[in-house]
Amino acid sequence: MIGRLGFLISIALRHLSRRKRQTVVAVTGVAVGVGFFLAVSALMVGSQNDFIDQLIDAAPHIIISDELRSPAPQPGTRTFREGAVELHGYKIRTEVRGIKDWQKIVAAVDAIDGAIASPSLSGGVTLRLGGHEEALGIVGVEPEIEARISTIEDQLRVGHLRDLETTQGGIIIGEELANRLGVRVGDIVAATSSSSSARSMRVVGLFKKGQTQLSSGTGYVLLREAQSMLGRPFIINRIGVKLADPYDAQRVAQRIEGQFGYKAESWQERSSDFLSLLLTRNVIMYSVVSAILLVASFGIYTVVSNSVADKRKDIAILRSIGFSEADLQIVFVVEGIVLALIGVVFGWLLGTLLMEILGSLRFSIGGEDERIPLDRTARQYAIAAAASFAAGTVAAWLPARKASRVDPVDILRGAM
Repeated sequence: MIGRLGFLISIALRHLSRRKRQTVVAVTGVAVGVGFFLAVSALMVGSQNDFIDQLIDAAPHIIISDELRSPAPQPGTRTFREGAVELHGYKIRTEVRGIKDWQKIVAAVDAIDGAIASPSLSGGVTLRLGGHEEALGIVGVEPEIEARISTIEDQLRVGHLRDLETTQGGIIIGEELANRLGVRVGDIVAATSSSSSARSMRVVGLFKKGQTQLSSGTGYVLLREAQSMLGRPFIINRIGVKLADPYDAQRVAQRIEGQFGYKAESWQERSSDFLSLLLTRNVIMYSVVSAILLVASFGIYTVVSNSVADKRKDIAILRSIGFSEADLQIVFVVEGIVLALIGVVFGWLLGTLLMEILGSLRFSIGGEDERIPLDRTARQYAIAAAASFAAGTVAAWLPARKASRVDPVDILRGAM
């Protein structure tokens, strides 16, 4: 059996060696298709992975806020749950915003293996300096905990989050806001809110320009400083949660919300629109690169079809001496597989070269030199090879199937 298969393979190789020009054209087509498949796929998947990593790392995996997805039921509705009750004309009690018993929520989150909870309070203040006023949304945090659940520390041009603890009245603002106010690190600005008088704040850090995760109108202060400035002592209105497995955020968020009632948004929910766009982009991308490989497979189809047409007499002789239809199909399918194999190898080399060129390009984004993120994993090479082998095998099998069904008597009679 092995000897017979080797003989059939030798016939296929001899066919290809005698049609060098067509063989080179077919191999080149497959190589170009595989090479551009690798380059485009690495570019698209790499940028997607980089974007998702930024979504995951830039902010907490889950954000618990002092909101409710649906209004709390009225006492009458709760009392007569099974009855036909209609309430009207009642006055809704005004409640102070904030997360009640937030310490219990933090303790419950910390009890989850690998999870970290960071309480914070956000609100609005006005910064004043020399008659110039700027509105600023401040976030009061515990620096040591906040640094563990987000990448804020990496986005600072100057300073550190821990400087908020070591400097009385410290505040971290963005470079753009600092430029508008004309301040630098170490300068003092006045900050006022609707519930407190003006107080002096010292700039201890600056966020980099162009950070999409941070608004230019956002600043960070110590949690107790924010509670004092906003007149909300011992109150928080947000809890950030970081998990060991970020892709488990949706399940954990639903569990927390069901247990405590407060709205818990996972990073997937907050970014659902972007993730839907990425899915649409992936469908378009793989459709385009698959079309490239499909076009490349036509070269294999042409080579095998011409080989079948030129070897009709040889096919008849092989059939007449006992070769089966399956044997003939193997011969021509092997031709397609060999063409695909050689094309894949050269395509890998071309794709690697294209990725090196793309990876060497630098772009200035937000004042920072950034490289194009690429996915160079073996998975991309495997997908390209599998798609090429599948297309090449089908392209070769179609004419091989037709050739194996030809009656050798008709061929020999026509040749006489």
